[in-house]
Amino acid sequence: MFRRIFGSDSAPAADAVETSLNSADPSGDTATVRRIVAKLEAMPPEQARLIASAAYTLARAANADLEISDEETATIERELQAHEAIDEATAVLVAEVAKLHAKTVGGTEDYVVIFLYTTPTTENQKIDVLRACYVVSAANGSISAEESAEVNQIANELGLDADIVSAIRAEFHERLTSVQEVRRLANPG
Repeated sequence: MFRRIFGSDSAPAADAVETSLNSADPSGDTATVRRIVAKLEAMPPEQARLIASAAYTLARAANADLEISDEETATIERELQAHEAIDEATAVLVAEVAKLHAKTVGGTEDYVVIFLYTTPTTENQKIDVLRACYVVSAANGSISAEESAEVNQIANELGLDADIVSAIRAEFHERLTSVQEVRRLANPG
């Protein structure tokens, strides 16, 4: 189908999208989550699924501007290790797989992955993921408008209360490029 729409030059991308769209299994997992979970087989399945979903969500936030920098990658790895659920080597592998899928599949799995994450999680876990999305987006010193919009969308999909989202966003207020630009224009010297 995608080859007809985009032509034969886009065959690899079309194949990736088509495979992703057709890859859901009866348990509700998507190809992204299953691939990361396969790397975490030593863990209980629910814990591995949560880590995989969180990793993809962080990569999604990082890729909002269509680029995942080295700083953002390192931050994703650190955030995945933050609660000592996985070691550094596993975090590197999980981050790389999540980045690959965020770059190649992107929006086709965003909602499903968030749904898989939100279903078994507590509000505090959702808050941790949202805060980590901001940390990842700010890894290079600023949060672009695209990153801010994507993190806002993630917050909405997580189903968090608007006051909680506003409080977390306020923590990163000075990192927003719009705020930085206003400050730069106000202080030209």
